[in-house]
Amino acid sequence: MALTLGPRARAAGYGINAFDHIGSTNAEALTAARGGLDQPTWFVTTEQTAGRGRRQRVWIAPRGNLASSILEVLDVAPAQAATLGFAAGLALVEALRQVSVEAAVRSGTAVDYSLKWPNDVLANRQKLSGILLEAEATRDGRLAVVVGMGTNVIAAPEGTPYPAVSLHALGVDVSAEDLFSALSDRWADLFAIWDRGRGFGDIRNRWLLSAPALLIILFAATGPLLIVLVYSFLTPGPYGDVVWKFQTDGWVGVFLQRDIFDDTISIADAHLSIFW
Repeated sequence: MALTLGPRARAAGYGINAFDHIGSTNAEALTAARGGLDQPTWFVTTEQTAGRGRRQRVWIAPRGNLASSILEVLDVAPAQAATLGFAAGLALVEALRQVSVEAAVRSGTAVDYSLKWPNDVLANRQKLSGILLEAEATRDGRLAVVVGMGTNVIAAPEGTPYPAVSLHALGVDVSAEDLFSALSDRWADLFAIWDRGRGFGDIRNRWLLSAPALLIILFAATGPLLIVLVYSFLTPGPYGDVVWKFQTDGWVGVFLQRDIFDDTISIADAHLSIFW
């Protein structure tokens, strides 16, 4: 079966470069942008040999998994472009739910998909997909934005910082080709809603509906204090930094979030750790 665009993606004018195997779909997309490609185009494969995630972590897609990158050349500021990561997470979750509903009819398997800030899609609380957004200025002053999305369809890596899983291991019998067709359609829909950042409010609200509640443990001199985070999503800052505002029992805190779901950060002499 070939990797092909869904009907709505085709109608929206998206292009596709599909590869039997490739080093990195993100790298290929950026190379094409440097060569002058400025039409929205997908770069996809079911075997990626030199992919990467955040912090240059290796992201290998063995045969049968899905590695996909979408190139959008935009006249927007980097801070606006950064919010496309949320649209990508939503597109993946909605595509996965679509194909899983079809698979569940056949097998009876049900999976809970959710979003984990900043770049993961979880299936039953295990990492299923990762997202990597990269951007470069073009010669004419626009921004070439590449959003890479990798999904464990038939196999998941071992020894990862966060437990990983594949659709196959969950009993979801779908192909990378079927998933990509659904993903391309959902991206076309959500990119139109995003509308150069003007529709981020709608994206934000839909993202929150797929994000689980958070717990913050504040370790101060008085000992651990458990706080349940009731959060509202504020405007993302440059390159994905996000200000969260939360309130519990009359105590209000605002902090800048930067990769805190994987780390412990220090604020003054207190330490915050984030748990799902």
